Amino acid sequence: MKKESAKSKAKAKTRIIGFQVVEDECIWMKAGVVNLRICDNAYDCNTCPFDKGIRRAMGVGKDFETPRHAPEWVEFLKKRYRGASRPCRHALTGRIEAPKICTQNYECYHCPFDQMLDEADLERDSGAPHYQLAAGYKLADGYYYHMGHSWARFEHGGRVKVGFDDFAVRLFGPMQSLLLPPLGETLKQSQVGWTFGRNEHRAGVLSPVTGTVLSVNHRVQEHPEITHADPYHQGWLFILEPDMPKKNLKGLYFGKESFKWMEMEGQKLLGLIGPEYEQLAATGGEPIRDVFRNFPDIGWGVLSKEFLRTETV
Repeated sequence: MKKESAKSKAKAKTRIIGFQVVEDECIWMKAGVVNLRICDNAYDCNTCPFDKGIRRAMGVGKDFETPRHAPEWVEFLKKRYRGASRPCRHALTGRIEAPKICTQNYECYHCPFDQMLDEADLERDSGAPHYQLAAGYKLADGYYYHMGHSWARFEHGGRVKVGFDDFAVRLFGPMQSLLLPPLGETLKQSQVGWTFGRNEHRAGVLSPVTGTVLSVNHRVQEHPEITHADPYHQGWLFILEPDMPKKNLKGLYFGKESFKWMEMEGQKLLGLIGPEYEQLAATGGEPIRDVFRNFPDIGWGVLSKEFLRTETV
């Protein structure tokens, strides 16, 4: 087994994500199995392709595909750290600073502490984004946009936070009900992922990406009106573990493309509202915050079909 050089250790020790310094040495590297490897799967070894490949190469057997099968690094850690002095894998990787002893025999999948850390990561407030305007509507920097007026933000570990864009919440006004997908639900890009309602009206929203639901914003589910006031920050809806992230990106708008798309959507809306408001918009006035209430003749069904790209439910 090769010994890692001091230079390799320094290179793999940390990296910068946003304003955070994150420890990212693969657990196989920590266990001394490989010379240098950077974790790119948020330390979720049970779903890591690299972990599966290593176990296959070491002749673990066909059962490596079983989700509950312990990764091979578990055996290395058990042999290296015998007795009571058995450090938690999160202490080894630097995810936590304080020393902690593993009480679960490195079976992290049913460890309450491990689950607590994952939930804390999912709920971490990354701060309000910076905005720019397109046709008077806010677009958050660094966000991807779907044609059905939802947004996707890729975060640490490759997970994706999802929500409504500013155009959607202005279009339909304050929501009175919000039915989000349950934990573990698999959503498909450009298929209805959740629904919302106002009075007797309901509408479905297309999911911006394909993935599995990991976390839901329960506060917004109980108080849907939050999305109207702050759709890009406190009003986020849920977090997904994406399936093939790069493929998902092909169906989304980003940067200059999102600006051009939003301007076209704004022009389409003005065409539905009529020439009087079109003249008002030309003066630089702020877009209406509740189109459905102010222009009821357009109809909920028309707004849903034209802009959410879905039928009413």
